[in-house]
Amino acid sequence: MLINKLFDTAVVGGGVAGTSLLFTLAQYTNLKNLILFEKYDEVSELNSNPKANSQTLHVGDIESNYTYEKATTVKKNSSMVSNYIQNFDEVDKSGFRGDKMLLAVGEDEILQLKKRYEEFKVLYPYLELWDEEFLKEFEPKLLEGRSEPVLAMGARGQITTVNYKVLSESFVQKALDTNKNVQMRYNEEVTKIESDLDGYYKITTDTTTFRAKSVVVNAGAYSLLFAQSMGYGSEYAILPIGGSFFFTKEKLLNSKVYTMQNPKLPFAAIHADPDVTQNWNTRFGPTAFALPKLERYHTLHLKDLMSALNIDEDVTKVYMSLIKDKTIRRYILRNILEEMPMIGKKIFVKDARKVIPSLSEQDLTFAKGYGGMRPQVIDKKNQKLLLGEAKIEEGGLIFNMTPSPGATSSLAIALNDTLSICKTLGATFDSVAHDREIQSLIISR
Repeated sequence: MLINKLFDTAVVGGGVAGTSLLFTLAQYTNLKNLILFEKYDEVSELNSNPKANSQTLHVGDIESNYTYEKATTVKKNSSMVSNYIQNFDEVDKSGFRGDKMLLAVGEDEILQLKKRYEEFKVLYPYLELWDEEFLKEFEPKLLEGRSEPVLAMGARGQITTVNYKVLSESFVQKALDTNKNVQMRYNEEVTKIESDLDGYYKITTDTTTFRAKSVVVNAGAYSLLFAQSMGYGSEYAILPIGGSFFFTKEKLLNSKVYTMQNPKLPFAAIHADPDVTQNWNTRFGPTAFALPKLERYHTLHLKDLMSALNIDEDVTKVYMSLIKDKTIRRYILRNILEEMPMIGKKIFVKDARKVIPSLSEQDLTFAKGYGGMRPQVIDKKNQKLLLGEAKIEEGGLIFNMTPSPGATSSLAIALNDTLSICKTLGATFDSVAHDREIQSLIISR
């Protein structure tokens, strides 16, 4: 079998995480030979595709499940994506300005929201409190037919929506525009990664073999499978969570509208988003349910699924602890029912009415072909579900598992991985240029 040229870094996975790393390595390091493998014919065909996510730039301002500490980190990380969009002429291409809010319904939620506003307005000075009088003019659909009191914490004119596929394509083009040897290998699936006798890594694909001094795997649940095939990450397992959406038949809202989350539930509360792929018509969702697949709408490989689930006594205890909670159990059942033909829409519309009370079943259509998979990581040692990014790093190997909001953090994750690679390979990193272009906002609004 032909062994191709030795590369400095090989990136496995062409979603927004993999392409942002390719861009960062090409643009800001002195590494000259880079290669990215994508098993499909385009970048971002899976979770980074706009059909598979809510197209949100998660900043931490309207996500009620974020603590102040997590919001501080998310704000810093998301600012890199926002800065890239503004500094590299991506406004109205991959990133779009708009309005957004966190909606509180009922007296209890309003009290929680007021308390949250007082705490978070220091971190996000642009936040405003919007009362019912304001909302009647700003987003009238939120008040039509509503009997409960409401209050919103909102922001205007922010970059709220990102088409992460277009962003990924931009990252690739910027990398190719450098004077580096950057190779994109589409329709080429990596089947094996192993160490070779020279201290480098041999990457076998379905067509040939490559060698690299360092390898970063950004392949969702498959990142863990690759890690475990090399003897790492046995302490982790994957809980594959699927999600679906519903469309309204016309544009009902101009803003992104998030709702207050039940702190017991590990997944996002319902929200409404103007959809960039549907002429900005409103998309509701997501549902969230365990689905025996690693990639939505693609062939199931049972062996891969069983390896990812990694079921044993510790994993079973995590499942049981989730199911024992009545609130979580009801939530799981409700989301399963929402996926069923005939009855799903009837059940879902009741949840969606928290946002638009006058919404009818006839106003909604199931978003066929939309939705994705979120590989939630289980820490077997501590018997708990990890709700943030997980990373395995061993020498020149990095395996990233990035459930939502991984896309928001893509450039921050890429920065950390780039610095690690530079340290391992003795390469240099242009921190001045990176600080100027990615960590600072140059273009005035």
